[in-house]
Amino acid sequence: MADDKKTLKNDPAGEIDTALVRSLADILNDTDLTEIEVERGDLKIRVAREVTVATPVHYASAPVAQAAAPAAAPAPASMPSDPATIVAKAGEEVKSPMVGTAYLRPSPEAQVFVQVGDKVKKGQTLLIVEAMKTMNPIQSPRDGVVAEVVVGDAQPVEFGEPLVLLEA
Repeated sequence: MADDKKTLKNDPAGEIDTALVRSLADILNDTDLTEIEVERGDLKIRVAREVTVATPVHYASAPVAQAAAPAAAPAPASMPSDPATIVAKAGEEVKSPMVGTAYLRPSPEAQVFVQVGDKVKKGQTLLIVEAMKTMNPIQSPRDGVVAEVVVGDAQPVEFGEPLVLLEA
């Protein structure tokens, strides 16, 4: 076994078991692990390999011989193109103050806090946004009528995302 040990300058004991290192490397290859570590007394051996992930390459399709007339650019998602929809959206948006998950009811078996057409008072809970395991009640900023509940139950929400639309 003395043949399997080589002297390394940085090794405090002066010898390292190269057969052990090779067997650890073989284990990495056989099991598709990326790293393995062994400790024996004061000696610690860590064998790791670098894993590279290929990034997908997207290719553009070949141009068509006869291109159709360019279509009008679609309206942004936040601004509907139908004037009736714009009028219907008039009101105050209650926006999410944080990133989290919106819940429309206090528990899965309970009724929703509010639904379309409900009259609400300032400070009344409209829904809950869970962030970091904390349930944060989202309250109505004023008296009004719920015109639309924009989010679904247990839906992830972003900071500033509209949750509920209130009318006067």
